[in-house]
Amino acid sequence: MKVLVGSRNPVKLEATKEAFSHYFDAVDVTGINVNSKVSNQPVEDETFAGARNRARALRTINEERKVNAVFFVGIEGGIKRLFNRWFTFGVICIMDDTGRVGYGTSPFFELPFQITEQLLDGTELGDVMDTLIGEENTKQKQGAVGYFTKGVVDRRNFYVQGLIVALIPFLNKDLYFHVPYIW
Repeated sequence: MKVLVGSRNPVKLEATKEAFSHYFDAVDVTGINVNSKVSNQPVEDETFAGARNRARALRTINEERKVNAVFFVGIEGGIKRLFNRWFTFGVICIMDDTGRVGYGTSPFFELPFQITEQLLDGTELGDVMDTLIGEENTKQKQGAVGYFTKGVVDRRNFYVQGLIVALIPFLNKDLYFHVPYIW
């Protein structure tokens, strides 16, 4: 089964392969960089829109290039204000070759004020973490979640659960797709 992911980030590709492999045999994951059409640091519902835009773009590429993929995965990291605090999370939008859609999220975790301030000014979380940690390209490694959990949860693991729950509608089609589905 061919799955396209809207990124070439190895963490996102590995997470996608792991999640899909729980339910499907011979999973072939390919990353293609596509534009999310949202801010570099999405805020609130913009995170969902970015994930959806990535999945849609992949489906279009699939049709144009005749890739024969079955699923298209958009993963977008963002921040959201809940209970008067700022949290970071990942949104996963999975679309199939018929246009049906499922959404999931990673766990949410609270961000410190000094980081949130920079994010609200438009700096991407990966860039803030690179400066804080003193490393390069942390978003393709442990990510912010790895740093804050002292290595207990890495970015791949962070996304796997969100991918699994985004697959729920496809695993229970009779409950989710029996009526016209608006996305």
